[in-house]
Amino acid sequence: MNEVHGSGRMWGRSFALAAALLTSTSAWSWTDDGKVWLTGGVVTVDGAGGGGAVPWATISGYETRDGINGGVHYTYAPLANYTLHSYGATWGFYDRLELSYTNSVLPVDLNNLSTVALVGTLLGDNAALGTDPWNTEIKMDIYGAKLRLFGDAVYNSQNLIPQVAIGGFYKVNKDKTFVVDTLGASKAKDWEAYVAATKIFFPISTLINVTARYTAANQTGLTGFGSCEGTGNSKTCDDGKEVRLEASIAYLLNKNTAIGGEWQQHGSNLDGRSVNVGGLDLTGLTDLLGIPLTDGLANALTQRKESDWYDLFFAYAPTKNLSFTMAYLMLGNIAVAPGQHGYYLSIHATF
Repeated sequence: MNEVHGSGRMWGRSFALAAALLTSTSAWSWTDDGKVWLTGGVVTVDGAGGGGAVPWATISGYETRDGINGGVHYTYAPLANYTLHSYGATWGFYDRLELSYTNSVLPVDLNNLSTVALVGTLLGDNAALGTDPWNTEIKMDIYGAKLRLFGDAVYNSQNLIPQVAIGGFYKVNKDKTFVVDTLGASKAKDWEAYVAATKIFFPISTLINVTARYTAANQTGLTGFGSCEGTGNSKTCDDGKEVRLEASIAYLLNKNTAIGGEWQQHGSNLDGRSVNVGGLDLTGLTDLLGIPLTDGLANALTQRKESDWYDLFFAYAPTKNLSFTMAYLMLGNIAVAPGQHGYYLSIHATF
């Protein structure tokens, strides 16, 4: 009888232990959202955690060093002649590593391209534009990764050492013929690398970030990378990368609301380059027609000086796992279109 009772107690203890382990296991999860609100940043147009345009050293999401946090995002930015749609996903691992994917679609409503289309029609070679100029749509896939090297912008704010991370993107523009043959870029796909330093000053509720990006991108890659001159065997290309600076500042109004601004330096690869139509640049077209181009036609076929990008943003998180970013974008000249300013809305949901 004692053996029976002893066996029952043993099984009872075993069942209690198994139940405790099962309860503990079911409560435990790979996911984690222990960081302070908004300190993971929102999502850039390239898909990295940061501001609207500039990647920060913070790892996207709310994961601490004990877990993983993911998110999905969508961005809508209607400009004067372009409308950007961008969607994708990010994953943060143990507040150390970030992986991201973004697909950007840029439908174009461009009067200047209509002029290009008309010239192409006259030449009988609109196919050489590499796109339907009356209904143009630029698409680009962006694969990103970021690694935090040292520092902790959130939990070690009293230390003057900022959080520092390195990262990179691999960008694939799907409109190779258009960006290379028509716009004169050297490549339709390329990689970028960057280093970012982020410091949060909690006593004054302010975040400051500085990023240096090593790239040859034109308009972040939407109009290709590098540039080429000439045609055929006489064509010479330059796809050398350069360091461009970027900066962000954000002020936390309360735990779930922030305002700020950003600046992103751009290059000059395609400044003043003619749009090629049927293999002819502006000079070739002038020779063909035997008449000088008017200023209006010259402007319609000449890419303008690429402007630096600026934005003023407002970020609000009604819950910890959902944030909205609204901004006013000042992007200046893009390809043959001047004055590309407008509004920006981005939604980011984490889990």
